[in-house]
Parts: sequence; structure tokens; C-alpha cells
Amino acid sequence: MNEHITIRPAPGIWVARAGGAVIAESRAALELSEGNMPPVIYFPRDDVAMAFLEISENRSYCPHKGHAAYYGIQAKSGLIADAAWSYEEPFDAAREIGGHIAFYPDRVVIEQV
Repeated sequence: MNEHITIRPAPGIWVARAGGAVIAESRAALELSEGNMPPVIYFPRDDVAMAFLEISENRSYCPHKGHAAYYGIQAKSGLIADAAWSYEEPFDAAREIGGHIAFYPDRVVIEQV
């Protein structure tokens, strides 16, 4: 087990909103804690309104999680660039977040309801 990353079920109902729309709502979200960074909520892809998301050309790499793909959110006011990310094939230390999407809290409102 990787001591740098902790993944656990996020209790309750979690919602992500952007541009006045609910982008995701889930009772099966995961909370990922990594080092001393703030926890991140990952939503199962089945609980995300993927019609709002557009894949970006941007990519990144984390030595603990793997390669991340980024998504913009198409809102009424226009594209919110690179507002979400996903590890399509995460490393073993983060395998639970495969098939999940996370959102940047400075671009999307993420709350437990």
C-alpha cells in the first residue's frame, strides 16, 4: 500500500456545479488524500453529466497516480477550460479512482449536501 495516497469512500451525497448547472451528483464519490494537500473528491463517471465535458489537449503526469487527461466544461457562459481531470489508467496506488473524474474547486463548486 502506498502511504502517500489514501482513498476512501466520501460519505453522503456530493454535488459538482458549474455555470449554473449540476455537472455531477453522487452517493459513491471517493475522497483522495495525498501527502499534505487538501483532499480531492472523485466522482464516478456514471454520475457525471459527460455531455457538458469536452476533452482537452492538456495532459499531466503524477508519479503516484499516473497520466491525467483534462476536460473543459461547456457552460452557458462559455467553456470553463481544464476544469476537471481523470486518471484513465491510474497506477496501482490509485487504482480505485479509475473511471472517476475530479473537479478544480476554483472553477467548479463542489459540496456535500
